[in-house]
Amino acid sequence: MEDYTIGREAVAAKRRRYFYPCTQHFYRNAPQIVQGEMQYLYDENGKKYTDFFAGVSVVACGHCNPAITSATIAQLQRLQHTTTIYLTQPNVDLAERLAEILPGNLRRSFFVNSGSEANEGAMLLARRHTGRKGFIALESGLHGRTNLTMSVTGLPMWRTDPYLDPDVRFIRRPYDPELGSEEAAARSLADLERVLAEHGDSIAAMIAEPIQGNGGMIMPHESYFREAAELLRRHGALLIFDEIQTGFGRTGRMFAMEHFGVVPDIVSMAKALGNGVPVAAFAASDEVAASLNSPSASTFGGNPVSAITALAVLDYMADQRLPERAERLGAKLKEGLAGLKERYPGLIRDVRGAGLMLGAELGGAEAGEAAELTDEVLERMKDRGFIIGKNGTGRNVLAFQPPLILAEADIQDMLKTLDSVLAELA
Repeated sequence: MEDYTIGREAVAAKRRRYFYPCTQHFYRNAPQIVQGEMQYLYDENGKKYTDFFAGVSVVACGHCNPAITSATIAQLQRLQHTTTIYLTQPNVDLAERLAEILPGNLRRSFFVNSGSEANEGAMLLARRHTGRKGFIALESGLHGRTNLTMSVTGLPMWRTDPYLDPDVRFIRRPYDPELGSEEAAARSLADLERVLAEHGDSIAAMIAEPIQGNGGMIMPHESYFREAAELLRRHGALLIFDEIQTGFGRTGRMFAMEHFGVVPDIVSMAKALGNGVPVAAFAASDEVAASLNSPSASTFGGNPVSAITALAVLDYMADQRLPERAERLGAKLKEGLAGLKERYPGLIRDVRGAGLMLGAELGGAEAGEAAELTDEVLERMKDRGFIIGKNGTGRNVLAFQPPLILAEADIQDMLKTLDSVLAELA
């Protein structure tokens, strides 16, 4: 443990010296995190934090969950690495398990290492299947940091490549605080219909998060994706769901697509599937997957350690009924946040999301004030032992995406502490 407790100042100094300047952290006084145990984190001084961010929706089953890490360690000691050019059982068992839990006819999986890579593969598959190059994406979506995934990302702060793919057309997302959800959905669908009418013969697919995470926890009207899927089908374009943040119980369903009753042509998955171990995949039906038929491989994708870990994750989620737990605890958290919105209407503008993927949008009287307020809330909550996130187009949405195994008492303690912080800032 001593090797990893050099202290926050020394860690920060090494980051400044050896990391690229794009790598940043949330806090003015950031702790050095040295240990995790289920829903708790510990810094170099032994201070305990209740984690309400889960490494951006990753450790859904909790930090260092022994039911999962024991399987990982055993596989590390048995067989650490092969590639897909050899036969091993863990990755075919994982593919079989995903076929069992994925909705509809999504049956074939290609394993990779990260969400960006999964989305890149999904878009490659869409191009090969349709013979078309273009994509449609929603404003304020986030899909990755590779060239093509960054090209379909609609958040300006994440579009850092100056030479992005030009064959991407953005439409307004189905959300506007000035409109009702049905009207905002109708406006976005009108945009989609217009783009398809003008460019439909060149569009391979539309890619979208069922619930936008970094865009501010935006959940569209329940009819939106059904109508979008029908419009795409008429023009021979595919629908790709990016379930990287929303998948595996986070929203109160195993996959967020289940809230909308829509099965996409392709789905991408990552984050919670490995509970901290890198594993990702994109899945499709037999018909669509058949188009990815040229020789291909992934050096690390579906390696034995990642696959066994993911199987242990899925076992644990099923045994502990984590999607149902997320739905139940998420309702309590959302109710509590809504109560704080009533108490502090000048600070909290909106509470939204599903399951344990919730956001509380903060407001300020002047431009930039809301983002500064959000940073101050994060700092004070951290000082009181709670780690929460932030997102949104204005970086002013408090993000609550905790491990799904947290206790109701953790929620009540966090809400009580947030109440006191907001009272100080009101």
